[in-house]
Amino acid sequence: MIANYGYEDGSGHYYIKIDTSKCAECSDKGCISACPEKLFITELDDFDDEVVLIREDARNTLQTSCAHCKAGASKELCAAACTAGAIGFSW
Repeated sequence: MIANYGYEDGSGHYYIKIDTSKCAECSDKGCISACPEKLFITELDDFDDEVVLIREDARNTLQTSCAHCKAGASKELCAAACTAGAIGFSW
């Protein structure tokens, strides 16, 4: 299942997409430590698999929270650290 975390407003759409089936298979969860804004947390899903999601209080601030990764040489550190290939974006 693809989980979308984020929002849309007049300036655009800002979503981080997580493929929970790929995420559940990942034991490393490197995205958590790679994110300088500490946006990711783990939780058990409906099938008792540990998956990563975006903190509730950060979901409406992705435009500013992820701005330095989107624009800089360190593009999407979390996706680069995701060995399962579970993280995607819609900016």
